[in-house]
Amino acid sequence: MSSLHSVEKIGGTSMAATATLFDNVLIAGRKGADLYHRIFVVSAYAGMTDLLLEHKKSGEPGVYARFVADEDADGWRQAMETVRRAMQERNATMFVRADRLAEANAFVDMRIDAVAACLDDLARLRSHGRFCVKEQLVTVRELLAGLGEAHSAHSTALLLRDRGVNAQFVDLTLWDQQDMRELDDRISQAFAPIDLSTTLPIVTGYAGCSEGMVRLYARGYSEMTFSRIAVLTKAREAIIHKEFHLSSADPRLVGTDKARKIGRTNYDVADQLANLGMEAIHPGAGRGLRQTDIPLRVRNTFDREDGGTLICGNYVSDTPRVEIVTGVRHAQALQFFEQDMVGVKGYDAAILDALARHGAWIVSKASNANTITHYLSADVATVKRVIADLQAQYPDASISAHPVAIVSVIGSDISRPGLMTDALQALADAHVPIVAMQHQIRNIDVQFIVDVDQYDTAVRALHRALVEDGREAMEGRRAA
Repeated sequence: MSSLHSVEKIGGTSMAATATLFDNVLIAGRKGADLYHRIFVVSAYAGMTDLLLEHKKSGEPGVYARFVADEDADGWRQAMETVRRAMQERNATMFVRADRLAEANAFVDMRIDAVAACLDDLARLRSHGRFCVKEQLVTVRELLAGLGEAHSAHSTALLLRDRGVNAQFVDLTLWDQQDMRELDDRISQAFAPIDLSTTLPIVTGYAGCSEGMVRLYARGYSEMTFSRIAVLTKAREAIIHKEFHLSSADPRLVGTDKARKIGRTNYDVADQLANLGMEAIHPGAGRGLRQTDIPLRVRNTFDREDGGTLICGNYVSDTPRVEIVTGVRHAQALQFFEQDMVGVKGYDAAILDALARHGAWIVSKASNANTITHYLSADVATVKRVIADLQAQYPDASISAHPVAIVSVIGSDISRPGLMTDALQALADAHVPIVAMQHQIRNIDVQFIVDVDQYDTAVRALHRALVEDGREAMEGRRAA
């Protein structure tokens, strides 16, 4: 393949705004040959994956969670019918032609009926007691995850063909294939016969492969698919369409008039954002793009004319500056104190092992002679399990956790003199006490640990001092 094409990912919220998506992204005024040399990787419509698995934020059970619980034999079946209705209701809002609507609904019925039949078979085996189906639950989760993307990709391809575009539904979900290929092999096989100059591929964000996309990447799997397609097809650019601009801070916190589009940054900054849970792109996905020198553009679906923010491997701001202020509103500070730790190896590894075992996300850590503190993006229940685990291993250690917030100032180069002084003064003026602080030598980010109820105030204060006032100072110097 040539490097004339782009590979573009569309998130669930953008997918749900169908009319805007067609006007601003899929068609966007293009005609003829200009419609092609693009590959679109689509997420499920907003809310569908929540219904299929479990709600991403609230944890409300979907089909998968109900099947695993097995508390009500009909619970998962009812949840599956909820999915069917939601998909067909979505189709009804998009398709004007009755024959196309019938085709879209028939596709939904076929896929849901087939997955439901698989779950019925597993449920019957499980009811016998002598069969252990626990190891098959990962496969169940993978099957269900793929349904949402198959629905959105199939429907989008149909809608495009109704508009005269030669769109092709590319199904990577391992729907009717028995071989368990690796992800790269599956992608290469799917794209080998496609002529990008005359065909517009609409690709499922979920890909069935031997690695297990959901197992490895959780809900970030569609970005991994997107990244590998870009790398393997040698794209000139990778583009992610989101429902917002990548901005200097949450506009809801600092004000829409104060937040600024970042415009340009690098993959180091993208990694820091991912670490804080504010993903420009999944860190694993960004790694492949970075290694192959493919730039990533993050665009706002609802702002057709704006070029968005370009992320490159070698970009460094002309002048050291803070590009974004963000963080983790609810974190846990896990503190491990052991007097006998001084000069003894093994404590750090044991703590990391426990954190990994319980799935606790590490944002940052600090240590001294006898204390190791991990700042975690994890719920209280998870942290309690970690503490119990560690306490059993080290009964003499003092292990505790308390809630904190993490506010991070990030930039491709934040080495300007006086930045730390300005940041500390801004927090002091806003009456925000600092619990702890982390500053890395690479001058990419500084993290301020504050009380949970001080998060909003800290973000506003740091943004005002380091972004708003910093920008004004730079403009003043240029004017002079």
